[in-house]
Amino acid sequence: MKLLKKQLLFAFLLMLTACRPRPPTVAVTPPPMPAEGGGHWWNERVFYEVFVRSYQDSDGDGIGDLEGLISRLDYLNDGDPSTDDDLGITGLWLMPITESPSYHGYDVVDYYAVEKDYGDMAAFRRLLAEAHRRGIVVLTDMVINHTSSQHPWFLDSASGPNSPHRDWYVWSPTNPGYRGPWGQQVWYKRDGGYYYAIFWQGMPDLNYRNPAVTEQILDVTRFWLQEVGVDGFRMDAIRHLIEDGKVQENTPETHRWLRKYHQYYKELKPYAMTVGEVWTNSENVVPYVGDELDICFEFDLASAILRSVKGGTLGLVDSAVQKVERLYPPGQYATFLTNHDQERTMSQLGGDEAKARLAAAIYLTLPGVPFIYYGEEIGMRGRKPDENLRTPMQWDDAPGAGFTNGTPWHRVNADYQEVNVATQLADPQSLLSHYKRLIRLRSAYAALRTGELVNVQCNDIHIFAYLRHGERQDILVVHNLGADPVSDYGLVVRVSGIPQGQYRVYDLLGKQYAAPLVVDEKGGFHSYAPFQTLASKQSYVLLLQPK
Repeated sequence: MKLLKKQLLFAFLLMLTACRPRPPTVAVTPPPMPAEGGGHWWNERVFYEVFVRSYQDSDGDGIGDLEGLISRLDYLNDGDPSTDDDLGITGLWLMPITESPSYHGYDVVDYYAVEKDYGDMAAFRRLLAEAHRRGIVVLTDMVINHTSSQHPWFLDSASGPNSPHRDWYVWSPTNPGYRGPWGQQVWYKRDGGYYYAIFWQGMPDLNYRNPAVTEQILDVTRFWLQEVGVDGFRMDAIRHLIEDGKVQENTPETHRWLRKYHQYYKELKPYAMTVGEVWTNSENVVPYVGDELDICFEFDLASAILRSVKGGTLGLVDSAVQKVERLYPPGQYATFLTNHDQERTMSQLGGDEAKARLAAAIYLTLPGVPFIYYGEEIGMRGRKPDENLRTPMQWDDAPGAGFTNGTPWHRVNADYQEVNVATQLADPQSLLSHYKRLIRLRSAYAALRTGELVNVQCNDIHIFAYLRHGERQDILVVHNLGADPVSDYGLVVRVSGIPQGQYRVYDLLGKQYAAPLVVDEKGGFHSYAPFQTLASKQSYVLLLQPK
């Protein structure tokens, strides 16, 4: 009798998940902006990563929510191109918003429901509509490598070897004994068997060798793309999707599954995009891009930018840029500095704001699709553990930092009275103002978004320079990474697509004219010095104007 009651309970839980009423299809998706030069629409945008729990609390419970995020959309983009007081963001990536028992949301218990702490599906639809009205596309985190151990599927799976969902997860009657890619425990004992969970025991891995699992996840994808209307997904931990014994990442089975998945979601919504978290070296990331995922985050490049800025020399970042340019289809990778799993930029750079400005100027003028982690634009700090990387947004110097009028779910950073949006909005020289200028330059000049990257050589190891060559536009970007001004230098380009001739040169960041430039018949120039002295830790974005 007890077994029968238990089976009936599992059946009821599963029925609630599988038979949840579906809201009607909505038609709020904006048409994607076409890319100049035949590129992809995502290359036209600047994305912003938001942890909803930490962005804005609307009801005083100390937890950020969807209504709070809606109230802050004008800070990101007010939808009026004639104004310049917003950040200029045109894409949002929301960390998990589905129902979960944890603060972070990466252990899903219901793929079809919005996390109760954040609101409900009606609130999410309002957010989507308001974002789209402002020209902002919305990506949500798609966490399909694993679920929560509290998900009804897993509760049933763990109830016994004969349960209907037993093979929805990876089980073994005995402990296989091997450990995970970074030496962690991956096999956990439960009810006479062992289940596989690459991240921790509360997040058991789904078994994609079972077609029923794939069919269920395809339905989840259909629901969010077609019935809800999101514009795409950030694919979490995707390199671990299908294991082959001790080989627990980048398996051929994972690549085959993703190729079919890519075909499926493109048929559902042809312009939908995916950006993959494939946290490994660039050579192993590239095979995922194109017919599996649209783009992936470039972790090697992000690390190289920060290390070069910190060290003051171009070697690491110059090599990383040349490598990604060689490996990827043009511009088909996501650039960033840090995310929710990494210590924040300002902490890594020791609080040096000039270096933070440099790092921002580098990745926002390079090829790729830039993503900004919330709070980076004002220099928020954060070191491990993870909760400290995801602290409440610092809006002003009031108690609760303008995030809440209640008790915040996590303590606000101690420096919020000095480091906040309100203070920096009023200061044209602030880090926030610097980010706004860079984003607007990228949005205004096609060469910065989709232009070809041409290597520029220099006789000084502190100078990192490159040319962005577009169909009708050329921009020379120069960074002095060093702690001292540089005067004895010369920039060299041997061959490029720039038409031969004389050019006036205007610094779009500094709003001043530089020395004129003469380009030879090969599109090259030699020993060019735009300014007599390049200031320390300074960036120059130089528009070439034909005379």
